[in-house]
Amino acid sequence: MAYYVDLFTLETWHEFQAAGARVSGFRESRWGHMKRMQPGDRLLCYLVGAKRWIAVLRVTGKPYMAHEPVIWKVDDFPCRVAVEVELQLTPETAMPVVETLADLSIMDKIKEGKSASWGVYFQGSPSRWSEEDGAVVVAAIQQALADPVARPVPRQALRRTKPRPVDSGTSLGLVTLPEEELAEPDAAMQELPDAAQESEHTEVQALLVRLGRAMGHRVFVARGDHNRTWQGKALGDMPGITEKLPTTFNDATNRVVEHIDVLWLDDNAIAAAFEVERTTSIYSGLLRMSDLLVMQPNLDIPIFLVAPEARRDKVLREVNRPTFKALRP
Repeated sequence: MAYYVDLFTLETWHEFQAAGARVSGFRESRWGHMKRMQPGDRLLCYLVGAKRWIAVLRVTGKPYMAHEPVIWKVDDFPCRVAVEVELQLTPETAMPVVETLADLSIMDKIKEGKSASWGVYFQGSPSRWSEEDGAVVVAAIQQALADPVARPVPRQALRRTKPRPVDSGTSLGLVTLPEEELAEPDAAMQELPDAAQESEHTEVQALLVRLGRAMGHRVFVARGDHNRTWQGKALGDMPGITEKLPTTFNDATNRVVEHIDVLWLDDNAIAAAFEVERTTSIYSGLLRMSDLLVMQPNLDIPIFLVAPEARRDKVLREVNRPTFKALRP
């Protein structure tokens, strides 16, 4: 028996269940990982965003390629395999991954410096795990079934991911710009409560708003962050905040820009762009910035990544990925 991690968002999990919970699917790029699956193997179902184990599926057939029937809205997930549910929790009673980490061998690899964080093991599925780690997850889910504890579903897990092709306005033609990334936060950031993580992120945004305003800029804050509060005031209500983006941008560029944490604006131009990476994966902010540069190649936009001192090495590693180094100085 082999164990594989099977990643779901809350949305794709509900779609899987609505279709009868008989077929699990993966992106075409994962066929090489998937084709080794055999009947009897187990899929360890993990809710991205909620960071919880929700189910164990048993593989009942050989992997195959198909686009029908349509099960998921976000993607075809054409690499498919027949399954049946062996163990299943609800999103509210699902087992938090942090309660299983201490017993997983992946933590030994982190301590030995072979991996940067536990989050790297949840960035693609299916991914094969050891029998020992598989048994730990199964036992944790069995425990949660025997003694269920209901917890509110984290807010980030409720966000829907519905990418759609849009015209980039460049030689790239149609591009797909997802609203949210699926990457998990670094393990080093897990020690802080969610409220503390969010307040520090919001504090930095608020300080960037004040600094930009003091330098004479209009300031744009990511649309989804306007209701976040710092010192009793919503970011969207701070002096100098504008909801107007530069009119020179097309819809595709605007969809990238409106998710950047803070923008300083001068007239109809971006004076500076800031991504605050307190807990999220560094490359998520870098990807937004690189999307902006690729779709607006004639603009000289200063871009900044704002992160805690403890993440300096992580920032340097990500900035020096070939993808980003190849853009331009």
